[in-house]
Amino acid sequence: VSRWLHEMPKPTIAMVRGAAAGAGLSLALACDLRVASETAKFSTAFARVGYSGDFGGSYFLTRLVGTARARELYFTAELLDAARALAIGLVNRVVPDAELETESLGLAARLARGPRIAHRYIKRNMNAAESGTLAELLDLEAWHQTRTGLTEDHREAARAFVEKREPLFHGR
Repeated sequence: VSRWLHEMPKPTIAMVRGAAAGAGLSLALACDLRVASETAKFSTAFARVGYSGDFGGSYFLTRLVGTARARELYFTAELLDAARALAIGLVNRVVPDAELETESLGLAARLARGPRIAHRYIKRNMNAAESGTLAELLDLEAWHQTRTGLTEDHREAARAFVEKREPLFHGR
């Protein structure tokens, strides 16, 4: 599931209410974006129950918060509140509990209205940046930039810019 979330061509969003611990945290980390309610809690939790971790949590956590902090969070299984999770880069946004669904669905709708082909290539670029070399990434970005430059969505965005209006993307 984690690989699917990470590699699927569309942006993925985790909406976190309550606790995201253990495998639940790993799945949230596999998403591209994480929106948390202000009372959400986060923990790797595995060390508390004698496990080492699963669902790619160590892979994703290391990339989000750095090696030293990820090791600390795995070894100690510390419980983080939403404010701390935001401060260390574990989540992208923290919103009042009552606004979590509205904010998360609003973000999803905004992305859904966006340039789907460009989003697919952006995600590929970001994933490649995590494991490839700069030279490989520059080549990949150049190829993806060329591909997206040939889309109807790009032409629509250029027209919308000149006409001073929001573009209407159709995924072509």
